[in-house]
Amino acid sequence: MKFYFDEDSAQHRLIAALRSHSIDVVTSLDAGMNARDDESQLNHAVVWGRVLVSANACDFASLYGQWAEQGRSHFGVLIIPQQRYSTGEIVRRMLRLSSSRFDMTNGLYYLSNF
Repeated sequence: MKFYFDEDSAQHRLIAALRSHSIDVVTSLDAGMNARDDESQLNHAVVWGRVLVSANACDFASLYGQWAEQGRSHFGVLIIPQQRYSTGEIVRRMLRLSSSRFDMTNGLYYLSNF
C-alpha cells in the first residue's frame, strides 16, 4: 500500500518513522504540492496510485462525498486526527493497515479503524 501525506499530516518525525519501517510514503512537500487545495491533493494521489492521508477530516469528508456523487474513483482517504495519537501509535496502526491488504479504494477511513 502506498500513501500520500498532505501538508496537514506530514510531520517530519512521523514520515521518517514510517519510512524506517519500509512504508511507501510521499509527502506533498516531496511532490511539490504544498499550498495546493484539497482537490488538487486528492487528484495527485490518484495520479500516483496512492491513498491520501490527511488530518483535515472536515474538508476531506466533504470532498469524498462530492467525488462519490460524481462517480469519481480514488485509492482511498485516511484521516489521522491531529494530536490524537503518538507517532508510535500511528506507525503501529499504519503497519497493521499496510500488512492487512485491506482495499481502501473509494473509501474514507479513520486511523481509529485500524
